[in-house]
Amino acid sequence: MSKVEAFRALHQHRVPGDPLVLPGPWDAASARVFVGAGFPALATPSAGVAASLGYADGATPADEVFAAVARIVRAVDVPVSADVEDGYGLAPAELVERLLAAGAVGCNLEDSHGSHEEELKDPARHADWLAEVRAAAGDRLFLNARIDTFACGVTDPERAIERAALYVAAGADCVYPIGAPVDVLPLLRAGIEGPVNVFATLDGPRAAELGELGATRITYGPGLQRAATAALREITARLR
Repeated sequence: MSKVEAFRALHQHRVPGDPLVLPGPWDAASARVFVGAGFPALATPSAGVAASLGYADGATPADEVFAAVARIVRAVDVPVSADVEDGYGLAPAELVERLLAAGAVGCNLEDSHGSHEEELKDPARHADWLAEVRAAAGDRLFLNARIDTFACGVTDPERAIERAALYVAAGADCVYPIGAPVDVLPLLRAGIEGPVNVFATLDGPRAAELGELGATRITYGPGLQRAATAALREITARLR
């Protein structure tokens, strides 16, 4: 079984309360820590990788992102999916080839340019673009389509469900309504076909609870990188 086949299989037949938990490595060292702890796959966070390279989230040059992903992939033997934001303006075929060249088995692709409602992409046009990415990738990549309605202030869950339907029809393997309140997860689960990625925090509901509410898989964004940075601050404070 190839790594992408193994990664896809990890999303299938999940039972409530047992979601796939994907830690977010920001470099090779953190990736090895997560694999050493027994996690079967990883998913890089764009903000965590950006911080590790000295950039603000959203400001990392594409070349540096792909190089960072390649270093993480080389460091571990489990499947690695990559957060590549909105594709960096690359044509679908080039985006796919660069992901494959880095060794990634999948990617996150978001449907906004920022954090406000007016920066949400037109869902139909974005679905067409996702379909082009799927056509270029075939079955070589697992596509996680991020839905940014909640993150951009659109609180009606039906808007997220509508986008999810378009993205799944376009070939997305999973959808990711980032920022969705916990209390709407059952509604999203009921209205969305296929796997649902849920964002979690270290001080929020546990993964099993989110799984009971409808999460197929759990990611933490840059939360683990930020927690590690906070721990390092405490260590260095003691050195002085």
